[in-house]
Amino acid sequence: MKEKYINILMNSNFESKKTSKELMKKLSDRGYNPTTTFSENAELTICIGGDGTFIRSIHKSNFSQIPMVGINTGHLGFYQEISSDKIDEFIDDYSNGNYTIEELKLIGAEVFTKNRSHILTGLNEIALKAKNSKIIHMNIYINRNHLEKFSGDGVLVATPSGSTAYNFSLRGALVHHSLEVMQLTPIAPINSAAYRSLSSSIVIPGNYIISLIPEKRYINSSLLLVDGEEFFFSGLKKINLKLSNKSIKKLIFSQDSYWNNLKSKFL
Repeated sequence: MKEKYINILMNSNFESKKTSKELMKKLSDRGYNPTTTFSENAELTICIGGDGTFIRSIHKSNFSQIPMVGINTGHLGFYQEISSDKIDEFIDDYSNGNYTIEELKLIGAEVFTKNRSHILTGLNEIALKAKNSKIIHMNIYINRNHLEKFSGDGVLVATPSGSTAYNFSLRGALVHHSLEVMQLTPIAPINSAAYRSLSSSIVIPGNYIISLIPEKRYINSSLLLVDGEEFFFSGLKKINLKLSNKSIKKLIFSQDSYWNNLKSKFL
């Protein structure tokens, strides 16, 4: 008989540990083999916590192709579709195949420095800012076409699924995750007699290349934020961003969950 492994990933808060213990017992009773040690042979990964836990799990698993689903024990939980009080219903639906699998596109960045290049991947967004909360000046190109010389706190490029996160707090638009686009959103842009920067988001086809080129004085004082994690590169020259060929798989138990989430989380 084939072992039906299910990965259980969680944060360290009390409610998540309590939910994990309950979930593992119920899965075992139904013939599954739950494990808190990540297995590449698992058929499903269950993430218990909030959206931060979900995103960290995606990165720690190196964007594994094992389908994921989230149980919410956090505050917002936009990625976390299942309530902790509906575990029995979730196991029934999963065992009976009452779900669909959707793919969430990732965003990729090729970071060019003086001596080499680096590849970074994000689920929600990648942002370029100056260190120590200073103003940054950069040139922005779309498919080698100069768009603007930006001045402000920084620039964020979000995926559709990430449009509800940092992007939304910057007054960016909400974009449905089925669309293969990126959103370029300014962070506190400066508009004055000296500086002119776009003050609203731009939605760009996912296969286009967005190039961010900081002015020379910022090549050693810029920060890249990938899903909230900071990266520093000495001698930063240019960043090219576009939707990645990679994606993650997420279980969906209701075709209306996206709209229900928007209403319940934001209205």
